[in-house]
Amino acid sequence: MARQRSFDRDQALESAVQEFWRHGYEATSVASLTQAMGIRPPSLYAAFGDKRALFQEAVLRYRETHGAFSTRALAEETTGREAIRRLLMETAAEYTDPAHPPGCLIVSGAVNCGPESAEVEEWLRGFREAAKAALEARIDHPDAPALATFYASVIQGMSTQARDGATREELERVAELAMLAYPASER
Repeated sequence: MARQRSFDRDQALESAVQEFWRHGYEATSVASLTQAMGIRPPSLYAAFGDKRALFQEAVLRYRETHGAFSTRALAEETTGREAIRRLLMETAAEYTDPAHPPGCLIVSGAVNCGPESAEVEEWLRGFREAAKAALEARIDHPDAPALATFYASVIQGMSTQARDGATREELERVAELAMLAYPASER
């Protein structure tokens, strides 16, 4: 007979999200994860598989919760300009929210990985490329690919700045300046 779990899986997963977000994939050890999650290593492996599987589940959880603002911003606004502006302003707020680690897990989660974690880096790159494609889809302008790359770069830079201590107000100013690059009229 299988032993019943003695911990809240969702709560443990959220703790793993926070730990990976704070330290990145490679710098987060199984020991630090189990401590943050309040479980022992056998429970981690039984509930989540190995560290990589836990990281992947944590990133998916992050996208559905903390990172969901970006999808909403792009989907809910009527024009590309309004969508990009809202996305940048909400990025400033989310990346500096003191309720969680600064920046973006998907941007910083695999920054300092070695060759043994190349698959993790590639997996996260896929999310960033999809985000850039979503930006491009909202920009109705002949230079949409370049503009999407520009705004993706701004957003990724805002993540790094937030991790370095930038305030919401400072990042909102970055957002305002970045909007000056948006073409005056969309076709």
